[in-house]
Amino acid sequence: MTPHTYQTTVTWSAAGGPGTAGYRSYSRNHSIAAGAKPEIAASSDPAFRGDRERYNPEELLLASISSCHMLWYLHLCAVNGIVVREYRDRAVGRMVTQADGAGQFVRAELHPLVEISAPSDPARALALHEEAHRLCFIARSVNFDIEVMPEVSNVTSEDSDAGPSE
Repeated sequence: MTPHTYQTTVTWSAAGGPGTAGYRSYSRNHSIAAGAKPEIAASSDPAFRGDRERYNPEELLLASISSCHMLWYLHLCAVNGIVVREYRDRAVGRMVTQADGAGQFVRAELHPLVEISAPSDPARALALHEEAHRLCFIARSVNFDIEVMPEVSNVTSEDSDAGPSE
């Protein structure tokens, strides 16, 4: 096993306000940083008094699952002779909350739409999603079901010409 360590910094401030003097008195806005990368403007979900213009932890969790699956899928396609031209996933997560305010994700669905170039095998391209799901670091780390419902379309070689004609 090879260990990997990741670090992020989450920063929140009362910004001259009353802080957590009361439940309604503090901003849920905060920032997420990792090294010299651009900060992510974050907040809680609007249902929990957050700013809808900022990413919330639930969206970021779902994006992490989707992104990890995509990166494994692209890797597997590359080493299996499947040429992916475009990939788009519409991920959906379901979270439930309890009367005491605790909550948890109970399900996530990935709906990747993949466009491949001929002569790539669409059946093999579809099957590689199962392997990507099995290998995904994030999917292996959560305690709720993730269902992958991919669609693959095959573009003709004329559609996939990358360079301009002379």
